[in-house]
Amino acid sequence: MTLIDTLNRPLRDLRISVTDRCNFRCVYCMPREIFGPDHQFLHRDKILTFEEITRLSRVFVAHGVRKIRLTGGEPLVRKDFPGLIAMLASIPDLDLTLTTNGSMLPKFAGALKDAGLKRVTVSLDSLDNKIFKSMNDVDFPVEKVLEGMDAAAEAGLGPIKVNMVVKRGVSESSILPMARFFREKGYILRFIEYMDVGNSNGWRMDDVLPVSEILKMIGAEMPLEPLDPNYHGEVAGRWRYKDGRGEIGMIASVTQAFCRDCNRARLSAEGKLYTCLFAIKGHDLRALLRDGASDDELSQEIARVWNKRADRYSEIRSENTIALPKVEMSHIGG
Repeated sequence: MTLIDTLNRPLRDLRISVTDRCNFRCVYCMPREIFGPDHQFLHRDKILTFEEITRLSRVFVAHGVRKIRLTGGEPLVRKDFPGLIAMLASIPDLDLTLTTNGSMLPKFAGALKDAGLKRVTVSLDSLDNKIFKSMNDVDFPVEKVLEGMDAAAEAGLGPIKVNMVVKRGVSESSILPMARFFREKGYILRFIEYMDVGNSNGWRMDDVLPVSEILKMIGAEMPLEPLDPNYHGEVAGRWRYKDGRGEIGMIASVTQAFCRDCNRARLSAEGKLYTCLFAIKGHDLRALLRDGASDDELSQEIARVWNKRADRYSEIRSENTIALPKVEMSHIGG
């Protein structure tokens, strides 16, 4: 049964965070001063098992979910992760994808494809090692991420998408080099405005470079024209190079009401259901699972939460909403 929220939006897309841990300390997501050596990550017994993730996924698919994206933290740090892919790939009519920082793709790309993964999206914020290392804050080089992308492409996990978070004063000089490079590679590059997610990244509006400026910058050198969305509820605006050599995406996560048609739910690593990236609290499905709930009872709880959903954060964003405590992006997978 397809679920519809209070704004007539169906549930079609589920993001599952398989771990709250990451081997990077990106300044806009898991800044080192917060997520340092003493940070207490979730204990193993608090995280959903692969069997629990698969069971919940089947219930979500029965409610109309057609796409599951696995995220983290960094999902590839989860032990035996290809095994989870194989379990989820057994669910019929499911588009199974992964978002990763790319650091471990050279090792795992082939196994992920063999297990049934369809596509990958890789996060990369600059081709300049000085800038990229300042953003990932673990001295990880660009070349290794590019190696991971190429390994994924060679394994058949395409088309490869690349996510670039743009922070004014830090990475705007990387916009054109990134656009030129991935245009030649044939990978789809998506630019994301620096977002006010969570409470630890020191977000300020002054750090946001609007999509309108990014489009103007790229279009002056490589003319663009808009494309229709791939599907209803797609978050990224699509643009094509007029000479036909590829496309780019723009996620205006701050300057526009980018999630008006959002049909996406999020499941955190410890089994909480969130109905918005900017949510204040989640709904505990792990407790139901471990208390012996039937699939029907799990289904009813998911339906209860989604049918009451009225989230429209990007439409009502204000100084008051920005100041509200919110779950960290690293916790629910961005």
